[in-house]
Amino acid sequence: MRKTKWFTFRNFFHRSSLTSSMKPRPVNAYSYSFVPFSPVAMLDPTILTIGGVVLGIAIIERILERWGVIDLVDQFSKVMRFILPVTFYGALFYFFATFMF
Repeated sequence: MRKTKWFTFRNFFHRSSLTSSMKPRPVNAYSYSFVPFSPVAMLDPTILTIGGVVLGIAIIERILERWGVIDLVDQFSKVMRFILPVTFYGALFYFFATFMF
């Protein structure tokens, strides 16, 4: 059975205990990454191709808008409103399906 140590309130706050009541234990430290994948994996040719196609369509749409072909730009925007989310989620699914964690 351990012997109880008595401290006065003043001594407790103004003077630290000379002996520790707890014995130090060895700590096994592990290093974990908060990012489960490498950002370099985004340089996959398929992901870059899909991104390039989407970027190219957006540039073509801006060029047509500057040329004043508003009817064609309107048709592009209607089509892209459906295609862009499908492309994004498809590329995201492809990335996580083919990447080895």
